Amino acid sequence: MSTSPVLESPPTTQYQDTQLYIDGRWLSSASGETIPVHNPYSGEIIGTVAHARTADLDSAVAASVRGFAVWRGKSAFERANTMRKAAALLRERSELIATLMTLEQGKGLAESLGEVERGAEAIDWMAGEAQRIYGRTIPARAGNVTQIIVKDPIGIVAAFTPWNFPINQLVRKVAGALAAGCAIIAKGPEETPASCAELIRAFADAGVPAGAMNLVYGTPSEISEYLIPRPEITKISFTGSTVVGKHLASLAGQHMKVATMELGGHAPVLIFADTDIKATARALVGNKFRCAGQSCISPTRFLIERSAFAEFVDATVKAASELTVGDGMNPATQVGPVATARRLSAIEAMVADAVADGATVRLGGKRIESAGYFYQPTVLTDVPVKAKIMNEEPFGPIILCNPFDTLEEAITESNRLPYGLAAFAFTASSTTANKIAANVRSGMVSINHFGLGMPETPFGGVGESGYGFEGGSEAIEAYLQTRFITKADL
Repeated sequence: MSTSPVLESPPTTQYQDTQLYIDGRWLSSASGETIPVHNPYSGEIIGTVAHARTADLDSAVAASVRGFAVWRGKSAFERANTMRKAAALLRERSELIATLMTLEQGKGLAESLGEVERGAEAIDWMAGEAQRIYGRTIPARAGNVTQIIVKDPIGIVAAFTPWNFPINQLVRKVAGALAAGCAIIAKGPEETPASCAELIRAFADAGVPAGAMNLVYGTPSEISEYLIPRPEITKISFTGSTVVGKHLASLAGQHMKVATMELGGHAPVLIFADTDIKATARALVGNKFRCAGQSCISPTRFLIERSAFAEFVDATVKAASELTVGDGMNPATQVGPVATARRLSAIEAMVADAVADGATVRLGGKRIESAGYFYQPTVLTDVPVKAKIMNEEPFGPIILCNPFDTLEEAITESNRLPYGLAAFAFTASSTTANKIAANVRSGMVSINHFGLGMPETPFGGVGESGYGFEGGSEAIEAYLQTRFITKADL
C-alpha cells in the first residue's frame, strides 16, 4: 500500500464557482453570500458555491408553482423525450462532469465517469416509467356506474441530497419527480456542488421548463426547516444520515407531507467457508474501498465462518495492502481521500475507540500525513460488539472482521442493529443462501455478487435505514398520488 498520496496529476479543468438555479436562470444568492469548496486531495479552496437564504427559497417556491403548472401539462411522451435528451447531454459532457466531481469529492476519475454514466441510465429508466403510469378500471356493481383509479403528480417536491454520490443521489430524485410530472426544489450538497449543478444543467438544456426544476445550496437545517412547512411543498425526499432523517421525517409528519427517507446503514457481509475465500476477499476489497468506503451500502461488518477466518483475513489484508492511495485525478489511484476534514476526524476517533476496546489493527489504522484528507485502507479484527464502530456507520475505508460459528449466530449479528439498508453474503450452498434471504432483515440483500443500485431495481431500507424506494418500478410511485373517481350515468 502506498503510505502517502501518489504524485500529483497533470493540470486539469479549472474548477468553476457554482450558482443557484432558480426559475430557469443561474444566479448568485440574493445576499451575495458564498460557501468555500475544498479539494479533498490538497485541502485547498478551489471555488465557491452560492449560499441561499430565505429570499432565494421564496423565489424558488414561487417559480416551482409556475413551473409545476406548465410541466404537469406536458404529456408523458413529451416528458420522456425531454428526459432522454438530458441523459444524452449528460453522456456527452461526462468527462467534464467527472473531472469536477473528482476535484470536489476526491473519488477516482474512473469512479466519477462511472457515476455519470449510471446517472444517465437512471434518467433513461425513469423516462420509460413516465410512459408506464397506469390507472385502472374497477368493475362496478351497477351497470350505469364507472369506477376508475387515476395517478396524478403529487406536486412540488423538496429534495435533499448528500456529497458522497453527487450525481447518483440527486438524479434519482430529479428524474423521478420530473417523470411523474412534478416540480422539484433540490438542496444540493455544499461540499460537491459543481457536479450536481451540471446534472441540473443537462435537464435545463434538454428543455425542462423554467420553474419546474430548481437547485439551491446553503445551511441544510435552515433550508429544510424553511421549505418543509411551506404549504406549496407536498413531498419530501431525503438521502443522508439516520439522525437527520428522523428530524426531517418528524418535521414532514407535523405538516402531513409525504416523505421518502433513504438513510444510513451498517451492512453485514456473511462469508462462509464453502465459498472461494481468496476470490471473495479480492472482490470485497474492490467493492469496499470504492469511494473510500463512503457509501451507505458499503460492506462493513465482515462476519466470517471461523474455519475460514484466518485465510480470509490474510487474503483481505494482502489485497488491501496492494491498493494505491492518492489523487483521484491520477489514473494509478485506486483509493482517493475521504471527502471532508470532519469525516477524517470521525474515522480517526472511531478506530481509536475500537482499538481501546480491544480490536486488533491488521492493516492501516492511521491517517496519511498530507495536506489532504487521507486515511489508510484499514482492516480491524476481533472488534468488540460494544465498540462505537460496530454500532455506528464508519463511512470510511475500514473493514471490520469478526468470526462466527453458526449460521444462526451470523444472522443474529446481522440483525442486531436497528439499520437494515443492505446486506451481503457469499456461499456455495443454496440452502444457506435461502435462509439468509428469508431471515436477514434488510431492504436489499445481495448474495454472491454486488447487485444493488441499478436503475431498474428498487433501492431502499427498513427499520432506521428509512422507508420508500428509489429505483425500479417502485420509484415513480413516490411521486404520484392515487385518486378514485366514480360516476353514475343519469
